[in-house]
Amino acid sequence: MQHSQAQTRFEISTNNRLSVRDITEQVCDAIPDEATGIATVFIEHTTAAVTVNEAENRLQNDFETALDELIDNTGWQHDELDGNADSHIRAMLIGASATIPVTDGRLTTGTWQSVLLIECDGPRTRTVSVTVTPTVSNRN
Repeated sequence: MQHSQAQTRFEISTNNRLSVRDITEQVCDAIPDEATGIATVFIEHTTAAVTVNEAENRLQNDFETALDELIDNTGWQHDELDGNADSHIRAMLIGASATIPVTDGRLTTGTWQSVLLIECDGPRTRTVSVTVTPTVSNRN
């Protein structure tokens, strides 16, 4: 039985200017039962990002510290408009989407892998889109 492409959107509120938020549960809830294919998780904003990694608190804190140290918030041309150039640059380096295999309605991830939303300009309410594209079976 072939399923059609499915898309769901959900919102997440963030509390800090820079933070890492585990959204794996919300992504799983957006995947249709028995779906098999590829899930694309996409953040609909230019100052937030999505990635797959471990959702351990100390690692998340380390990642936030690394982003702060790698990209400071001073001296950017865009700051003359909005004062958030560092947020855009951080989000661009991480990426706006993650692609994850889906088998029988479940994400096919490793033991320590989680879907993470990286907030770079919060606090805000963010919209995440999850699109599941079915794989085509060559079986007759």
